Amino acid sequence: MSVRGSFAIKISSLLLAAGTLAACNQITAEPTAPPRPVLVAAVHYRPQIPDRSFVGTVRPRIESDLGFRVTGKIQKRLVEVGALVVAGQPLAVLDEVDLKLQAEQADAEFRAATGVIAQAVAAESRATDLKVKGWSTQAQVEQAKATADEARARLNRAERSVDLTKNSLSYATLMADAPGVVTATLIEPGQVVAAGQTAVRVARLAEKEVVVAIPETLLARARSGEARVSVWSNPDKRYAAKLRELAPSSDAATRTYLAKFSILEADDDVQLGMTATLSLSDAATGRVARLPLSALFNQGDGPSLYVADNSGAVTRKRVTVTGYESKDVLIDGGVEEGTNVVIVGVQKLDPAQKVKVVSSLSF
Repeated sequence: MSVRGSFAIKISSLLLAAGTLAACNQITAEPTAPPRPVLVAAVHYRPQIPDRSFVGTVRPRIESDLGFRVTGKIQKRLVEVGALVVAGQPLAVLDEVDLKLQAEQADAEFRAATGVIAQAVAAESRATDLKVKGWSTQAQVEQAKATADEARARLNRAERSVDLTKNSLSYATLMADAPGVVTATLIEPGQVVAAGQTAVRVARLAEKEVVVAIPETLLARARSGEARVSVWSNPDKRYAAKLRELAPSSDAATRTYLAKFSILEADDDVQLGMTATLSLSDAATGRVARLPLSALFNQGDGPSLYVADNSGAVTRKRVTVTGYESKDVLIDGGVEEGTNVVIVGVQKLDPAQKVKVVSSLSF
């Protein structure tokens, strides 16, 4: 065999070996696995004992029935339902003709009593002087003294009568005793009202409360739990509340107890008569997160979860289980609030494999 032929054989052998090696490399190389789609749920911690909600009505802390302190005929009413009033604002006025006549009569009686007392005192003084000089008897002195005492009492009665008639004349105008809103008007011009009869109802705006019916099984939570109120017109805004009054006995028909909760720092968004929701939570209960049982697994060292982050990586987290329910597990630690936890197929999940979140649920 020539040298050229031997060289050609060697070149062919090298090419064949290189081709065989390349084929082997193509056979043994594995393609990169695509991210595995997973279903996750966000962790949200809540009180272990769920809140209880009750529907109630916003009412004023104090609602007063205002009436005239004297009898008379309504001359005019100055407010309507829904009007905002301030302390000292006139609400209604009585006809003052009879009251003025009574005041003039009392003033005349006072002037007459003033004249009588002057005469009686002078007569008493003269009788005393005459008795000293021996020109009068003791009986005359005592009679003059009795007449003067009666005149003094008459003057005193006249003074009180003048004061009373002045007060009665001032009572002819019904005044608001505190800032508030008029919720009812029960009088009309021309109507004759008695003393103390309800004329205008005013609700004070300084304090507002929500009135709800509480079942007897939740009385302890109503007394010691944390209460919050939200009105239906703005359910996203919540107000702290405090129990002010709890009925000592239950309603005969509903077997519930009427409770009144003061709304702390209530603003203008809380209007009287609005429908509100009162939420009661147990202050002593712990906070737990509720997750599906399918999210939990155990590799021999305790219950764990897989946490998926935004980059597609999964991390195994040990958790503390506080209880099991029919379909859920309750945990109180190990993962942070808002963390995404894989809830399906965790037994077959490889921590080294990238994942892709295809759906997110909230529990």
